[in-house]
Amino acid sequence: MTSIYRKVLIKDLNALRTVVKTQHMKNYPTEKITDYEADKIIESLSDTTKEKLIKLAVDYGITEL
Repeated sequence: MTSIYRKVLIKDLNALRTVVKTQHMKNYPTEKITDYEADKIIESLSDTTKEKLIKLAVDYGITEL
């Protein structure tokens, strides 16, 4: 799973993690909402989807949560 760390800036990765944790993992048990689990979901997304999620996170201020 190291490829995600080479393709995405750390600031963008943190934005993606925030979006994934608050939106994609909102029905997960609390103990399963971790960076590791979020990274697994992010890894499964296409590069285009990642770019769109980063843009939405910035546009809607999700990065400041």
